[in-house]
Amino acid sequence: MTAADLIAFEKEVARRYDAGEIHAPVHLSGGSESQLIEVFKDISRDDLILSTWRSHYHALLHGIEPDELMRQILAGRSMYVNSIKPWFYSSSIAGGICSIAVGLGMAIKRKGAADDYLEGQTRKVWVFCGDMASHMGIFHEATKYAFMFDLPVTFVIEDNLKSVLTPTREVWGLDSDSSPPIEIGRIFRDRNTVYYRYELSWPHSGVGKFKGF
Repeated sequence: MTAADLIAFEKEVARRYDAGEIHAPVHLSGGSESQLIEVFKDISRDDLILSTWRSHYHALLHGIEPDELMRQILAGRSMYVNSIKPWFYSSSIAGGICSIAVGLGMAIKRKGAADDYLEGQTRKVWVFCGDMASHMGIFHEATKYAFMFDLPVTFVIEDNLKSVLTPTREVWGLDSDSSPPIEIGRIFRDRNTVYYRYELSWPHSGVGKFKGF
């Protein structure tokens, strides 16, 4: 999909949310189109993707059809979009997908990607998380474990400089130009993490209109 396709999809979600067709929270993507298109050039359709509550772009770029994704969103599943083919899983638990990614990576390594479910494909796990999650203990444990056991897992840190509405670096007392995860060490970052920064073009949740208060 092109950047224009991604933007158009989110605008349609916003329109339908504002029209009252979606009766659950939505977290719209925006501002990261070009960066994500580049990241997904290295991702195979056979790879396993784990995402967060802001998952629409990841789902579309991994091959979930727009109509199917919209169906799940209209059903109130924006924060936990799932698919088997292509394999895609998302969760609204901050940092929770990191340990799941490690488990999947270990399973792939132990089985050699040769059982019936994996269909003999050599698969890799890609897990997306925000800058705040990259400072959580579970992220550091998962990244270290994946590195030490040489698991086929790559962590993608999407940094919009915010933790919900709070400036992440202010919370942690970091320099405004620093790139997380600071504590993880260069060797881990170079080996199994990808990092990019962007400015989110939507509010954290919803479409910026708060009604009923």
